[in-house]
Amino acid sequence: MVGEITIKNVGRTFINADPKGEDVVALSGLDLEIKPGTFVSLIGPSGCGKTTLLRLIAGLDSPSSGQLLLDEQEIIEPHHERGFVFQSANLFPWLNIYNNIAFGLRARHEYKDKKKAVNEYIRLVGLQGFEKSFPHQLSGGMCQRASLARALVGHPKVLLMDEPLGALDAFTRMNMQEEILRIWQEHNMTMVMVTHDVDEAIYLSDQVVVMTPRPARIERVIDIKLARPRARNQEDFIKYRTHILEILNYGGDIKSPDYYL
Repeated sequence: MVGEITIKNVGRTFINADPKGEDVVALSGLDLEIKPGTFVSLIGPSGCGKTTLLRLIAGLDSPSSGQLLLDEQEIIEPHHERGFVFQSANLFPWLNIYNNIAFGLRARHEYKDKKKAVNEYIRLVGLQGFEKSFPHQLSGGMCQRASLARALVGHPKVLLMDEPLGALDAFTRMNMQEEILRIWQEHNMTMVMVTHDVDEAIYLSDQVVVMTPRPARIERVIDIKLARPRARNQEDFIKYRTHILEILNYGGDIKSPDYYL
């Protein structure tokens, strides 16, 4: 199995990045092992460096110190073996859904040999019949499905997702959670997702990685030992929710039932 991610003593400092022109230390001394084929969620206070870590894994940014490896090979640049789904769909508005999904294959001159994969992933995310539609003609959830298909069509070892469902309404969000879970189970790839939604992290993940405020370190790695499909109202699910909220509050009283921290 492939898709093992190793993070060794990783730090990331942004030079002269704050309003006073001082350095911002986003990550410091991060160590994490992500096993092949697992679903891992990164959760922590807003601005703590979750997205920075995801971008480092993607190769979209470079660490100031330490090392990131995929299957024992150092990550030094972006590669199609690491698919990325952003917070917004980021589709090209001048391309229809089919051509948006096929864009990466064409850019790598692989479309001729892999064009069947485009229709496969259109079917997989439930967009049959909308191939000729443009992004402005579709709902937010449908555009995010297209974004997911675009990331998957290159058959990545790892799928990285930066709060991909944060802008969706509650019902669409839950439907998309089911889609992501189904795709992960069918393709057995490694998935790493940034989220602020504790329930979402518990529902989807094998492990929840709780990060501290900036400069971010790993506060706790929690194994979610619940059988799938999971019920959000079951007693053990609620225990995990309470436990994670307590960690995020660092021992303080939980003053709000709002789980979107």
